[in-house]
Amino acid sequence: MILVFSNHKGGVGKTTSTLNIGAAMSRKGRKVLLIDMDPQANLTRSLAIEDPGKTIYHALRGDENIEPVKISAKLHIVPSSLDLSAAEIELSSETGREYILSELLQPLTSDYDHILIDCPPSLGLLTINALAAATHVFIPIQAEFLALDGLTKLLDVIGKIKKRINNRLDVSGIFITQYDKRKILNRDVAGAISRHFREKALTTTIRNNVALAEAPGTGQHIFDYNAKANGAEDYNALCREILRIIEKEKK
Repeated sequence: MILVFSNHKGGVGKTTSTLNIGAAMSRKGRKVLLIDMDPQANLTRSLAIEDPGKTIYHALRGDENIEPVKISAKLHIVPSSLDLSAAEIELSSETGREYILSELLQPLTSDYDHILIDCPPSLGLLTINALAAATHVFIPIQAEFLALDGLTKLLDVIGKIKKRINNRLDVSGIFITQYDKRKILNRDVAGAISRHFREKALTTTIRNNVALAEAPGTGQHIFDYNAKANGAEDYNALCREILRIIEKEKK
């Protein structure tokens, strides 16, 4: 299964979520491949990969095959680099440009239980490629009112991609990150998300936790950095909820 973590608003926890949900899955015995589709390469850098060599950019261009980097026995990553920022222009004239990533990942689907894609904070060609390849979309969102406006637009775009490009695509969950229950605004927005999006709103929220911010600086996911932190507890719970959802949909 190919899971995309997407939101065209920056700073909502896409990279943190992709990394730590993937790590949680791998700790449960699943073989996981992470794909860094963001030219900022934050997912790559979060795992202390400084000079990745072959990246997703080279694969998209057709220069190289995808060659995952091994993080642990059950967790691999296809790294990114700033070069990827040129892909939007370079691939814009390619026939079937929306399906390039899907074609690249097809041979790998039998090697991994789950493929998780971290998207850039935009709705450009890189994100469209990710959505064209995916079976499930999960949307991290901050508990702020402006985030709700962006969410409606994102859902509209995903609906059009499902209709025109990838009819297997489904928004499988919306979850709140950087949550602080002491803030009235956070509680109000969380309530609004539950009311408006009902079955799409996941029950797990990711609390504001300094360990989640510190871990990438050490090149580790939260479970290696501090397995007892609130962030580890929350991402473990979120992983369990996501696995229940995708396994239920598979039946």
